[in-house]
Amino acid sequence: MEIPMGTQGCFSKSLLLSASILVLWMLQGSQAALYIQKIPEQPQKNQDLLLSVQGVPDTFQDFNWYLGEETYGGTRLFTYIPGIQRPQRDGSAMGQRDIVGFPNGSMLLRRAQPTDSGTYQVAITINSEWTMKAKTEVQVAEKNKELPSTHLPTNAGILAATIIGSLAAGALLISCIAYLLVTRNWRGQSHSPCPHPHTCRRGQRTTSTRYGAGSWEGWWGSHGSRSPEAGVGRGQDN
Repeated sequence: MEIPMGTQGCFSKSLLLSASILVLWMLQGSQAALYIQKIPEQPQKNQDLLLSVQGVPDTFQDFNWYLGEETYGGTRLFTYIPGIQRPQRDGSAMGQRDIVGFPNGSMLLRRAQPTDSGTYQVAITINSEWTMKAKTEVQVAEKNKELPSTHLPTNAGILAATIIGSLAAGALLISCIAYLLVTRNWRGQSHSPCPHPHTCRRGQRTTSTRYGAGSWEGWWGSHGSRSPEAGVGRGQDN
C-alpha cells in the first residue's frame, strides 16, 4: 500500500516538530539543572569568592565565564578548555582580577573587591548544538567595622577593678587612722598626771617605805610629832 505524497509530507513535518520540541525540552531541563553556588554567599572585601557550578555533565568541550548582563567578547572573563597544557585563556574583561578556573566549570576570584560586583554567567559547551548556561548576582561588601561595644567588657572590668581598689585603699587608710587615734588616747590616759599630786606622792612614799631600807626614817620624818617617845622626852626635859 502506497502512502500519498501529501500524507508523507505531513508526517515528516510532524516528526520534525516533535523532535524539535523534545530537544528544546531537554535543553531547558539541562539549563534548569545547572546552577551556581556562591561560597561565601555574602563576600566581603579582600575575601576569596568561589563560584561553584553544579550540574555539569561528565563530558563537555569547554566553558566560558562572563561578567555582565550580555555574553560576548567584551564581557568574557576567560575560556577554559580541559585537556590542553594551558587550559585557561583570559578574556578582555579579566583586567587586573586574579581568577582561577577549574576543570568542573567553577572559578575562584581571589581577593574580591567591591568593583567586582555584578552578574556572573557561565556557558558550558556540550557540543556544537548544545550549550548550558547559568548566572548569579555577586555583591562584594566592604569589611564590617568593629563596633566600640566589643571592647566594653574589658573597659568595664578595668573600671570595676579601679573602683574596688580605690575603695579598699580608702578603707585601709581609715582603719589605720582610727587605730592610731585609739592607741594615742590609751597611751595618754595611762601616762596622765594624778589630779592630787600631794596625795599620790604620799601614797607612793608610804608604799615604798613600808618595805624599803629607810622606811622608818621616812615614816618618822612625817609622823615624829605624834610618837609617844617624843612626848615622854619632852616631858622629861621639862
